[in-house]
Amino acid sequence: MKKQECVALLLAGGQGSRLGGLTRKRAKPAVSFCGKYRIIDFSLSNCTNSNINTVGVLIQYKPFLLNSYIGLGSAWNLDNPFGGVHILPPFLGDAEGSWYNGTANAVHQNYEFIDFYNPEYVIILSGDHVYKMDYSLMLKFHKEKNSEITLATIEVPWEEASRFGILSVDGDARINKFTEKPIQPESNLASMGVYIFNWSILKQALIADASDYQSQNDFGQNIIPQQLKQEKRVYAYKFKGYWRDVGTIESYYHANMESLREGHFLNIFDPKFRIFSNEDILPPHVVGSTAEIENSLVCNGCIVHGKVSNSILAPGVYIGEGVHVKNSILLPYAKVHKESILFKTIVGENAEILSHCIIGTEGLSAPAQEGITVIEDYQIILEGSIIEAGKNVTNPERFERGKL
Repeated sequence: MKKQECVALLLAGGQGSRLGGLTRKRAKPAVSFCGKYRIIDFSLSNCTNSNINTVGVLIQYKPFLLNSYIGLGSAWNLDNPFGGVHILPPFLGDAEGSWYNGTANAVHQNYEFIDFYNPEYVIILSGDHVYKMDYSLMLKFHKEKNSEITLATIEVPWEEASRFGILSVDGDARINKFTEKPIQPESNLASMGVYIFNWSILKQALIADASDYQSQNDFGQNIIPQQLKQEKRVYAYKFKGYWRDVGTIESYYHANMESLREGHFLNIFDPKFRIFSNEDILPPHVVGSTAEIENSLVCNGCIVHGKVSNSILAPGVYIGEGVHVKNSILLPYAKVHKESILFKTIVGENAEILSHCIIGTEGLSAPAQEGITVIEDYQIILEGSIIEAGKNVTNPERFERGKL
């Protein structure tokens, strides 16, 4: 087997419970994003565009859909004889076996996979972030600094800093302090959850962490702070591009809607840094004679007869006559029948909204989750239903005609 300079480990096993009904039937990295993509497409495409051709995908929660979607990795040009994409679920070994218990434990359980390729460097990635990044530039920085561990970092708004691992650096970008999700952050320089390790350093760190029964087996909580205590050379690579953690309904919604802005930094249309996808092969979209479409993304296989404004229609979506969809995201194969109105709504995959429904109407009290209404995958909303803004619809019988 050809020795690899750098192997990627992509953590895709989380349940993503904060996305509610969007992850009830699929892992968070498999959730549709920006019409034709899945969230995991961004990390996989980054690997392709960075010439990293050996990727292990660590899957635990609801693995089937994500596994079948990734396949052999051909959609991302990762089906090569010298590496390729490898699905790495938890397994039973000679001595032990268990579910992945934290990010570090997940990598530790796949110690043999990394050792098989005997790389100089290992890059740890998350499968649930949306961004475009050339990891080869980060690896170049890692080498130039003679770093043992490098964290990709980005400045975040101060009011959001407590959601992230926050760090402080000296004048040479060397990290001197790291705190995971601090109550009172000392800076707004946040870890992106992208780490480059010298394999020899990571190997030692994982073995030590596995033997510490008080550890949460997490990179942010344990591995990084412990390596700083040991005075390892840990550096911060400052990323200047677009990056979003889409772990909540609000962040997922806003990240999607930002893609509709003219000149948006993510720029999914950039031919020099393409985002690849294993999307279904569908016929062209159809815009009927009664359709009106404004500032929206409309994917292949869509049929539109109504009005769509500032919205995203994923592949195979149907919009009936007299329908008005505004500031909304419709995931693959969702259907909205005649005379229904949707405002600020995320409609799950294969969900169906029957005729004369009003989704996202103002209620008597301030709505939850910024007024974003979410309809779970495969739900059928009965004819004439009225659903208040900010509701999470998992049981459509609650919303029969005339009831809020």
